[in-house]
Amino acid sequence: MKAATIKDVAREAGVSVASVSRALNGGSGVTAETGQRIHEVAKRLRYVPHAAARMLITRRTNTVGALLPDLYGEFFSELIRGIDLAARARGMHLLVSSSHDDAETAALALRAMQGRVDGLLLMSPHANADFLRQNLPQNIPTVLMNTRLSGTDYCSLSVDNDGGARLMVEHMLAQGRQRIAFIEGPSGNRDAEQRKLGFRETLASHGLASAATMLQGDFSEASGYRAGQQLLAMETRPDAVFAANDMMAIGCMAALREAGVRIPQELAVGGFDDVPMARYVTPSLTTIKVHIADLGSEAMAWLGEQIDDSTGMRIGTRRKVSAELVVRASSAVASG
Repeated sequence: MKAATIKDVAREAGVSVASVSRALNGGSGVTAETGQRIHEVAKRLRYVPHAAARMLITRRTNTVGALLPDLYGEFFSELIRGIDLAARARGMHLLVSSSHDDAETAALALRAMQGRVDGLLLMSPHANADFLRQNLPQNIPTVLMNTRLSGTDYCSLSVDNDGGARLMVEHMLAQGRQRIAFIEGPSGNRDAEQRKLGFRETLASHGLASAATMLQGDFSEASGYRAGQQLLAMETRPDAVFAANDMMAIGCMAALREAGVRIPQELAVGGFDDVPMARYVTPSLTTIKVHIADLGSEAMAWLGEQIDDSTGMRIGTRRKVSAELVVRASSAVASG
């Protein structure tokens, strides 16, 4: 069956092609009654406006782009869910790409989005001012997520990483833990570095800087598992471990359980993010809760405001998304 055209809609509705175009693209000059009739005819004929033609009229793609460092794992799944829900509420589509933590890949992805999106959400460890100047189209609405830059006019939303880390360390110390290990995130990652800073500074404020044990990780469960094996091999084990994200904490707990280590009696475990899985592992994971989906939806809301009214852009607005401690079974008070 041949697809309906705009001329078919105009003929069936008894109006001009121009009237159909204005009605379907939200333009003025069409009465409410006529507009309703045109939409009903278009729906009955299953008419789909030509995207390129619509763009010429509205100068909009009704699409936003999101460039993220990775797409794997529950954090990014929740982040994308929040962005997508907010985008769909505005009648917009979402185009997602990943830089895989590579600067050249990030640059190529941004260039590929040019002309295809009305605005950009960007989370990238490579996004310094020079990088953005070279790869972002001029005047395109942009919101940075966890990519705060000094000296730029971009809106920025970021997680209170160091504040969250402080909460976790204070909690572990309050439980009587004195030898706390930290599983780091990937080198160069802003979130990981800020969480490590919060960890170190909090221990130092209690005179325990020398008691810290640092273990390398990369935010994956596998790296957390390897860190757990390293803990098991130590002559004097820490009595608590704080992982820079939940997935590493979960991997670490798997290694400890396999070795028969009792959690939390022998070793308390904490994570960061509060991904959905954290409450269902055994024991359930104490963590720093970040409202991940809300981070995505709020960033999308800011971007939508910029797209709708460039004169009302939140130039240079920066805000931290709060983090809160969620205490579960993996860090209960040690018995005797």
